[in-house]
Amino acid sequence: MSTARLIRAMVVVGLLAVVPRPMLAQALEAAPVAALPAPRLAFSEQEMQLARQVARFPALADFYGTNGLKPIFLGQGGAARRAALIDAVGQAESHGLPAARYRQAALRRLDGADPDSIDEELEFARVFADWSHDITGGILDPRKVESGIRREVARPRTGDLLRAFAGSTDPVSVLAGLPSQDARYQALREALAKQARFVVPQGMPAVPEGLWREGTSDPAVAALRLRLAAIGFAAAPTASPVTFDAPLAEAVAGFQQAVGLPADGVAGPRTVARLNRGTGPEADAILVALERMRWMNGHDLNARHVWVNLPEFNARIFDGGQEIFETRTVIGKANQEFETPEFSETMKYLVVNPRWNVPRSITVKEYLPRLQANRNAVSHLDVVDGAGNVIARDRIDFRKYSARTFPYRMRQKPSDDNALGQVKFMFPNPWNIYLHDTPTKHLFNQSSRAYSHGCIRIGRPVDLAHELLRPQVADPDAVFSKALASGRETYLNLRPPVPVHLVYFTAFPDEAGQIRRFPDIYGRDALVHAALVKAGLDSAAAGE
Repeated sequence: MSTARLIRAMVVVGLLAVVPRPMLAQALEAAPVAALPAPRLAFSEQEMQLARQVARFPALADFYGTNGLKPIFLGQGGAARRAALIDAVGQAESHGLPAARYRQAALRRLDGADPDSIDEELEFARVFADWSHDITGGILDPRKVESGIRREVARPRTGDLLRAFAGSTDPVSVLAGLPSQDARYQALREALAKQARFVVPQGMPAVPEGLWREGTSDPAVAALRLRLAAIGFAAAPTASPVTFDAPLAEAVAGFQQAVGLPADGVAGPRTVARLNRGTGPEADAILVALERMRWMNGHDLNARHVWVNLPEFNARIFDGGQEIFETRTVIGKANQEFETPEFSETMKYLVVNPRWNVPRSITVKEYLPRLQANRNAVSHLDVVDGAGNVIARDRIDFRKYSARTFPYRMRQKPSDDNALGQVKFMFPNPWNIYLHDTPTKHLFNQSSRAYSHGCIRIGRPVDLAHELLRPQVADPDAVFSKALASGRETYLNLRPPVPVHLVYFTAFPDEAGQIRRFPDIYGRDALVHAALVKAGLDSAAAGE
């Protein structure tokens, strides 16, 4: 390592206090004087101890090395920071995060107990690091949960957050700004809080199946009253607890409205089933959705962007937080080979009258066996060599090749029956995933639409093209129509490029803030939830 790099490394990790003096003197003598602060000749025992402690935690060493190894949580000067952090981590469960991970009880015990305790400083700093890491980007690394989740999480550096926190006169506001400020994240938190209300005491009998309305009497009505009262929907006292009266109908309607059921005040099968279940699939899906929103925290979701929610089979454009376009989609089959991955990229251009370059996996698995049986099969596709030249089929002995050795590609010219239709929308990525038109329009009428080989088919592709071009041209319809009429493959660049987010939410708020549910078509939410449960159990096992 060069002398300059050695010095930078020592400063960054805050270890100048413990570097052997001969090495330090040699490095300082060799380095340009103007580039270095005046060397410190003595360090207090407290600074030495803090340097040794934070050396084990690079994220903390980054901060303390630039902070002169000065504590920020100790004594009266750190009281406001301690209080702000204790309060913030006390909200963990409302964010769907495991409270045990942030050791609030331990922080309360340590709070101000010893104004010189480096152990106290380090505990608060480590909890800050854990909390800021999790609340700004999620507790999980999504890429380690499932191979189809290829999302890169843009987390702020712990050192930078600590510098902002230490330098602020309002540490509460700094911590309040860490979670997602997106209205949908807040709606999910509110929905999770409502779910928590529906936990009933253990041993309380379930409401028997049936249908009750105002005016009916049944012993089951008494169980209905008890269960509603246990979760905060108590009806006014009555002389006959087995009678379904008007106050009970009001209590039932209040519960129905809270859980998103029609608020008709009638205790039918759906209402009874939802009442008996307490927390369940909705709560699990909301917990996962909150984590997934934290993964998105590094993106500006107020900026114009395309949002494709795979389980909803839907794509939208948002601008300034408002939906301005919506269309149905067809996504990859529920087969690990074809499942559409989750990631974010930037859409740079559209291709009108696109050629279809057949993916090699489709070429060798689906088309090569047909060509080996009949060289004139799939005649709508050209066989091309590595240079892009079309090769006559009678010059190829398809039977001599295997899937591994087949040296050709297959390509479809622009045409009415082209697999990509009239337009494709390109956001270059390692997985060759894009949005595109399709001649197979009937699939958009299906409720479940997982039929593709991984790319995303768009129900209203021309309208999507118009909307994407609208900010840059006066007449997007005319621009697109001219390109289409040429019959040639034509590229239309987007200026500026538009972010695209391929996301996977099985529970998500609509514009009114009501949670809508979608199928876990690829089983990914189950894996994310299991990982969240494990993180919570691991935190609890670690103890306070």
